Amino acid sequence: MGKRGRLAIVAAVLVAAVISPGARAQGDAPSAPGMESSVTAYAGYRFGGGFTDVTTGKTWELTEGPAFSVAADFGIDRRTQWEIFISYRNSALKASGFSPVANDIGLGITYYHLGGTYFVEQVGEGVYVVGGLGLTNFTPREAGLSSETRFSLNVGVGYMIPLGKHLGLKLEGRGYATLIDSSGGFFCSGGCVVQISGTTFTQAEVMAGIAARF
Repeated sequence: MGKRGRLAIVAAVLVAAVISPGARAQGDAPSAPGMESSVTAYAGYRFGGGFTDVTTGKTWELTEGPAFSVAADFGIDRRTQWEIFISYRNSALKASGFSPVANDIGLGITYYHLGGTYFVEQVGEGVYVVGGLGLTNFTPREAGLSSETRFSLNVGVGYMIPLGKHLGLKLEGRGYATLIDSSGGFFCSGGCVVQISGTTFTQAEVMAGIAARF
C-alpha cells in the first residue's frame, strides 16, 4: 500500500475516533461553548532541504513538489486545540552535487508531530498559529539503504474560512526543522551514500485543506 493510501486510512481512523465519543455523549451533558474539534486533509507544496557533503563541501538538495498531510485537532477551549499532524512527500536527491550512483535515489520524508493550534479570535475561523514536536522519517526507495529517524519540530500560521457548520477551508504555511548529527553517514548499507555535515535540516510547506468540524 502506498503512502497516500496509508494517510487515507489514518484520516479515517481519526474521524472515527472523533465521531464516536461525540455520538456517545449526545443526550448527556452539552459540549462546552466554543469548543470545537476537526479532522483536516491537506494538499500542499513542500520545498527546501539539503545536506552538506563533508568531503566536498557541496550542498545536496532535495527535489520540491506536492505533499499530502492529515491533522486531527481536539478542542481545549474557544481558542485552542491540541493537534496530531502527519505530512508526507515523495522526494528525490537532486542530480546536481551527487555522485552518479546517487542520482536516481528517491526519498520519502514523513513528519509525525504532536502539538497545538491557537486562534486569534475563536476556533473555526480567522487567523491561527500552529506548532508541534515529533519525529522526521527519511526512507530511501533504493533497496538495501537504511532509513533514518530524527527529532523535529514545526511552526506555522494559517487562516480558516468556515464553509457552513461542519466544514472549513484551511490555508496554511509551515516550516520544519529536523535535528541531525553534526557529522556522520546517512542512508547506509555497508557504505554510506551521504556523509553529512551540519546540525539542522529545514523545509517549508504551503498547503490548503478541507476540515470536517465537530
